[in-house]
Amino acid sequence: MRQISIVLLILQFPLNIIAFAQDTEGKKSEILEVHPNVVLILADDQGWGDLSLHGNPWIETPHLDGLARTGVRLTNFYVSPLCAPTRASILTGRYSLRTGVVSVSKGLENMNTEENTLAELFKANGYKTGIFGKWHNGQHYPNRPNDQGFDEFLGFSAGHWSNYFDTELDHNGKAIKTKGYITDVLTEAAIKFIETNKEKPFFCYIPFNAPHSPHQVPDRYFNKYKAKGLNDEIASIYGMVDNMDENVGRILNYLNKTGLEKNTVVIFLSDNGPNGTRYNGHLKGIKGSVHEGGVKVPFFIRWKDVVPSGKTVSTPAAHIDIYPTLLELCKLEPLSGKSIDGISLASLILQNGEEMKSNRNLFAHVNFMTLPITLNAGSFRNDQYRFVFEKDSPHLYDLEKDSAQLQDLSPRMTNQTEQFLIQYKQWFTTVTSDLTLDRSTILSPAGVELPVYEAILTPGIKFKEGHGWAHDWVEKWDSTQDSIYWEIDCIKSGKYRIELDYLCKPGDEGSRIECSLGNIKKEVAVNPAFYSKQIPSPDRVPRKEAYEMSEWKKLLLGAFTIPEGKHLIKIKARQVAKANVAEIKCLRVVFEDN
Repeated sequence: MRQISIVLLILQFPLNIIAFAQDTEGKKSEILEVHPNVVLILADDQGWGDLSLHGNPWIETPHLDGLARTGVRLTNFYVSPLCAPTRASILTGRYSLRTGVVSVSKGLENMNTEENTLAELFKANGYKTGIFGKWHNGQHYPNRPNDQGFDEFLGFSAGHWSNYFDTELDHNGKAIKTKGYITDVLTEAAIKFIETNKEKPFFCYIPFNAPHSPHQVPDRYFNKYKAKGLNDEIASIYGMVDNMDENVGRILNYLNKTGLEKNTVVIFLSDNGPNGTRYNGHLKGIKGSVHEGGVKVPFFIRWKDVVPSGKTVSTPAAHIDIYPTLLELCKLEPLSGKSIDGISLASLILQNGEEMKSNRNLFAHVNFMTLPITLNAGSFRNDQYRFVFEKDSPHLYDLEKDSAQLQDLSPRMTNQTEQFLIQYKQWFTTVTSDLTLDRSTILSPAGVELPVYEAILTPGIKFKEGHGWAHDWVEKWDSTQDSIYWEIDCIKSGKYRIELDYLCKPGDEGSRIECSLGNIKKEVAVNPAFYSKQIPSPDRVPRKEAYEMSEWKKLLLGAFTIPEGKHLIKIKARQVAKANVAEIKCLRVVFEDN
């Protein structure tokens, strides 16, 4: 009860404080009555240490450093250990496990459509809303960006993208070919959106995919860091961050040139720790870890002449606080429905007074595409301690005295550790109480493409890359005992054509595949043989993700009358002609007019 009363007390303050801010001369001035614009920039896999501001001796990030120094910098800001959970919490103000987001692929990244997103909040308050970059909270109706409140979308919805040069992106549901390097392209689209809507309030969300792998970056950035003696992987990552920094500078310069910066809140942060071992200060852990290094990220906020310039805030805060903070800063009418886990940081950001002891536990949990979801691994940070639960064991660190987490205090502070373990278990039970793992994909007359990495595979079938991340495909399928199936939820009964994309090496053709839906089964032969080439990739180092193939052959499995409701679509080998049935990319379900 003590924690709840303190949170309520914090929430009372901003209502009196927000009407005023310190101007450049230190005098109080009234905040503009109009709703400010918001530009929310999110980096992908940029660690706390990937900034020159944070002591990195190699990287150069002058624009991000400048943003931090001319606004407020939250020096203890926390997110989730992986991409999709962080994005769900930013968008909703709620812990990701409440939103249905538990991991990064296989549908476990899908956010419940009933969640209130920042885009829906801003749109309901008269804003134009746009997203330019990586969504990663669902790629099928009704979980896509345009379904969740965004008027404009250019980017991709899965966990990563395969090609950063002259690539094909999703523009409001249609694939378009782009020209140039992806971070430049996304920035140009964001600036165009701002230009188009500069007479209205706008919410512009720019979730860049840099510096997420694959490590692709233009030569001038890569060569710059190779010249500093860095290896190919670090040089490419720092080059990607350098390019992103320049693009952040383009956005800030545009806001300045047009006078929009005086009524625009700009926020920058990253979605988790670094995607590999590199400079990260003295923080323990990397992406995927629930220790400091996996969840502590940069957070800068600027609103010219409103937010104090050069202020730092050490009070711990988190991704769940962005939604309620923007709700208050922008003077928005709240949406009814879901409760918010975060609190508004408006008073902390705006005032020049003492920082407050929040006495909050800021939780983290990681799940690597395995089910069921368990307590392992999780943690929380409060004003003094980080409690960690992993490998069925609790650990405790005093961050005020040991920010590098060198000394585990749990053997000595057994009572405190036990109390923290109880709190962590209570939190986990609460946020997972309504969690369902129903990942059926909606089938409408618009049809749907079902990638194989979202399917359920029996053990004998193997992925090309191995993890089943986005864009992976089935490579090994050599037994009639194995099958692949998807669960769909048909919202309009009718006749649908089912086909699959396949590759089959010469000599392997002739295997027979059965496609079944309910009691209806149809069998076809895998013919003809067809195998394409891998698309040349400008990766600086071998990628962790699957590469792209230049072309896939379509195989018609048959027409099915599908009634409304949930069904399994299953494909099974009835006969294996030679070494392999086929390599499978996706299943496509297409509505046919009766």
